[in-house]
Amino acid sequence: MEFFERFAIPNPSLAIYASMVAIGLTVVAIIAGLTYFKKWGYLWREWLTTVDHKRIGIMYLLSALIMLFRGGVDAIMLRAQLAVPDNKLLDPQHYNEVFSTHGVIMVMFMAMPFIFAFMNYVVPLQIGARDVAFPRLNALSFWLFFFGAMLFNISFVIGGSPDAGWTSYFPLAGNDFSPHVGTNYYMIAIQISGIGSLMTGINMITTIMKMRAPGMTLMKMPMFTWSVLVTNLIIVTVFPVITVALAMGTMDRLFGTHFFATTNGGMDMLWANLFWVWGHPEVYILILPAFGIYSEVISTFAGRNLYGYKSMVASMVIISALSCMVWAHHFFTMGQGAVANSFFSITTMMIAVPTGVKIFNWLFTLWKGKIRFTVPMLYSLGFIPLFVIGGMTGVMLAMSAADYQYHNTMFLVAHFHNTIIPGVVFAMLAGLTYYWPKMFGFMLNERIGKWSFWTLTIGFCLAFFPMYITGLDGQARRMYTYSEATGYGPLNMVSFVGAGVMAISFALIVYNVYYSVRYSPRNVGADPWDARSLEWATHTPVPEYNFAIEPQVASSEAFWDSKKKGHELFPGKVEKIHMPNNSGVPFIMGAIFFVLGFSLVFSLWIPAILSLIGILACMALRSFEQDHGRYISVKEIEETETKLRGAK
Repeated sequence: MEFFERFAIPNPSLAIYASMVAIGLTVVAIIAGLTYFKKWGYLWREWLTTVDHKRIGIMYLLSALIMLFRGGVDAIMLRAQLAVPDNKLLDPQHYNEVFSTHGVIMVMFMAMPFIFAFMNYVVPLQIGARDVAFPRLNALSFWLFFFGAMLFNISFVIGGSPDAGWTSYFPLAGNDFSPHVGTNYYMIAIQISGIGSLMTGINMITTIMKMRAPGMTLMKMPMFTWSVLVTNLIIVTVFPVITVALAMGTMDRLFGTHFFATTNGGMDMLWANLFWVWGHPEVYILILPAFGIYSEVISTFAGRNLYGYKSMVASMVIISALSCMVWAHHFFTMGQGAVANSFFSITTMMIAVPTGVKIFNWLFTLWKGKIRFTVPMLYSLGFIPLFVIGGMTGVMLAMSAADYQYHNTMFLVAHFHNTIIPGVVFAMLAGLTYYWPKMFGFMLNERIGKWSFWTLTIGFCLAFFPMYITGLDGQARRMYTYSEATGYGPLNMVSFVGAGVMAISFALIVYNVYYSVRYSPRNVGADPWDARSLEWATHTPVPEYNFAIEPQVASSEAFWDSKKKGHELFPGKVEKIHMPNNSGVPFIMGAIFFVLGFSLVFSLWIPAILSLIGILACMALRSFEQDHGRYISVKEIEETETKLRGAK
C-alpha cells in the first residue's frame, strides 16, 4: 500500500482518472498495432536509431504537434473555468496545475521543438550540406528533449503536476509551499530537455560556420539560416543559466540546500533573476527563427528578393544583444530603484527599433510584388498587423511607472499571447504548410488551409483582445475565479468562445492532413512553390545524401539565379559520399535519462545511481567505439538520382 501511496495523485479527480485510462489504452493500442503489422524492426531501423537530420526534424515536428494539442487542452480548460463568474469547473489546486503545465508545455515542449524541426530539416539543405556537423549528438539532442517532455507529461497521472506557475517562483516552489513532487518534475524534466537544447545550439552553430557550400559566405546565407545562427548563439549563451538554476532548485528540494530559500542565507529573488536571464532571451529564441520563416515565405510569394538584406541581418544581431539586457523589466513592481527601472525600461523599448526595421523591410518586399495568396503567405500577412499590436502593448509594459497597473493583470497575458501566437504559432503553421511538400512529397489542401487560417485569426482576436480590456479594468492574472460584481463575465465568455474557435482551427489542420494524405496528388516536383533558396534545388523526397553534387553558390538566392539567370548550381561530377551510420545509443541514453529523472523525482536513490552509471557507460562506449561511417558508391547515387528524376 505504501508503494501506491508514494506515486498517488495528491488531488485526484474524475478527469485525471479518465486520462489514466486513456493513456493506458493508447499505449496498449500502439503496442498491439506495431506487433500486428510487424513494424517493430522498421521503427527501430528507420526512426529510433536514425541520425539523418531530416528524419530527426520530422520527429521534432510530430512531437511539437502532439504537445500543441496537449497544451491546447489545458488552454481550453483555463478559459472554460474563467468563462463565467464563480465557476466550479476547476478547484484552485487544479487550476494552478493546469496553468503551470500549459505554460511549460507551450514554451518548452511545443514551440521549441517546432523551431528545432525546421532548424534540423531546412538548415543543412539551405547551406548545401550533407548533414549536421554532429549527427549522433543531434539524435541525442532529440531524445533528451523527447524523454524530458514525456517525463513532464506523466506528472499529472503519477505523483501530481507542478503547481507553482510556469515560472516556478521560490519560495512558492519550495517544499514548504509545494510539498508534493510536481515541482520536482518541473525542475528535472526541463533540465533534461534543456541539455538537449544546448547540444542543438552547439551543433547548429558548428554546422552553419563549418559546412556551408563553396561560395556561400555569411552574407550570402538565406535569411532563415541567419536567424538560426543568431538564435543558437543566444541558446548557448543563456541555456547554461537555466541549467544551473534548475540544478540549484533541484538541490533545494531534494537535499535541503537553501539557494532560493528566505532563510539561512538563501535568496528567493536569485531564482527570479536566473530564470529571467534565460526566460526573456527565450522569447527571442522562439521569435527569431519565426522571423526567418516569414522572410523566406514573403520573398517567395511576393516574387521578389528580400528588401534590405544587410539591415535584416543587423537587426537580428541587435535584437539578440538587447534580448540579454532586459530581464529585470519583469521586476518593475518588485521594489527596484529608479535607476535600474530606467535602464531596463529603455533597453526594452529599444528592441522595438530593430523589430520595426524588419517589419518595414517585409512591407517593402511586398510593395510592387506579384503576391500569391497561398496559405503560408496568409499566415505571414496576418502576422504583421497582429504582431505590431502585440509589440505596441509591449512598449506600454516597458514603461516602468505604467507597469504597476499592467503587470499583474490579464493585460500582460494578452500582450504575451499577442506576440507569441502571431509571432511564433503563425510562423510555425506557415512553415509547416510551406515545407510540407518537401518533407512528405505532397501538398496540404489550400482550401482547408485557408479555412484554418481565418478561423485561427478570428478565434485569436476573440480570445485575447478582451483580456486587454479586463486587464485594464483590474482583472488579475493567475486568479482561478472572480465575482459577478466585477463585471468581467461577458468579456471572459467572449474569450472562451474565441478559444473554442481556435480549437476548431486546429481540428481543421488535423482534418487537412488526413484529407491531403488521402487525396492530394503525389509527385508535386522538387519546387512546387517556385521558391528561391537552396533547399528547393534537391529532389522530393530528399535523398539521404541531400545533394548528389555539392552546390556552388554565387549569391544569397543561388537557386533562383540558377533558374532565372542560368547560373550553374551543380558543376563537377558525382563522387562517392561519406555518411554516418545509424546508432541506437542516443535513444538508449535518452531512455536512461528518463529513468534517472523519474528516480530523482521520487528520491529513489538506487535506480538513480544505476541510471547514472548507465549514462556514463553509454558515453564510454561512444568514446571507445571505432565507427568511421560508410560510403555511398557512385553507382548507388546515380541509380537514386535516375529514380528521383523520374519521380518528378
